[in-house]
Amino acid sequence: MFLLNKTNSIANHFLAELRDADIQQDSMRFRRNMERLGEVFAYEISKKLTFEEFEVQTPLGLANVNMIKNMPVLATILRAGLPLHQGMLNVFDRSESAFISAYRKTKKSGDFIIQMEYVSSPDLDGKTIIISDPMLATGKSMVLCCKELLANYEVKALHIVVAIASVEGIEHLKANVPKANLWIGAIDEEMTTKAYIVPGLGDAGDLAFGQKI
Repeated sequence: MFLLNKTNSIANHFLAELRDADIQQDSMRFRRNMERLGEVFAYEISKKLTFEEFEVQTPLGLANVNMIKNMPVLATILRAGLPLHQGMLNVFDRSESAFISAYRKTKKSGDFIIQMEYVSSPDLDGKTIIISDPMLATGKSMVLCCKELLANYEVKALHIVVAIASVEGIEHLKANVPKANLWIGAIDEEMTTKAYIVPGLGDAGDLAFGQKI
């Protein structure tokens, strides 16, 4: 597991601004900070991919350069995951993308289930997949989405990227998707009775795109 806030880097500034209640009032700034975090994660993950040597024609001759052999496929969970996904797409700019619709559906008892409506994806057989979502609270949404992809495709490798995770969510993910590589911005210890991470940052989807009804 890679924990971003345990390294001294500019990414800690992005995480701090994502959490800051005053800065959050600027939705464009919130989206951009989440996007920049995605760019940092993409750079870190790129170090783990397979590279091979290619020849590049310059105006004056040939240069030998180590380049990624096969670009990963970038997947995200709508809608909150879009800015984080865009950040990684800025780096892996030749990657294909997959999109998953999954959300909390509240029952009369006050509990909730995860409702998945659709998956839009290229062929993932033999591919490296990076799936992102800003928050990993209970981990139920991420586990459901990962199992959906793994049930339908022979995936080569699976990377999961989240900005902020709960301890419970990480444990649930490790128990149910043990082969996944975890890339996390920060880990928070607590959750509310409604399964929101504390201190967390609030509802990432609402902060990025406006409050849903």
